[in-house]
Amino acid sequence: MNSGRRRIPAFNVVLLLIAALIVSMGAANVERSLRAARADGTPGTFSATMLDCVQHPGHESCTCYGTYAPESGGPERADIYLYGGNRQTCRVGEETAAVDVGSANRVYGPEGSNEWVMTAGLILFGLGLGGWTIRSWWVGRSGPVG
Repeated sequence: MNSGRRRIPAFNVVLLLIAALIVSMGAANVERSLRAARADGTPGTFSATMLDCVQHPGHESCTCYGTYAPESGGPERADIYLYGGNRQTCRVGEETAAVDVGSANRVYGPEGSNEWVMTAGLILFGLGLGGWTIRSWWVGRSGPVG
């Protein structure tokens, strides 16, 4: 006996939960990503203490570690990295202008960052995945289209 109701496949439920998780992860970073894009935070000075680079075929990825001291005279933060630091911008022993936007382990240059692009992409991917999953339920219920 069929009551006319279709069961929702467990796979679709899992996909919808994953989509919701992805959107929530992206949404949690929106404010910080926008602040980083505008370099909207506490200005200060980043002092490089170590440059760690990894060679990839045709590409090099570097992380510039050091300490950050706010201009306002607050406490100095150690063991953080300068977002976007590379061999040209990170000279061990030298200081450079930086902005603290509230991230736990990094500061940004005064020019800001493009980190918002990844945050927006993550949110859009999650919304697309969720929309595709929900759409497949409706299309499956109403039968073939066209």
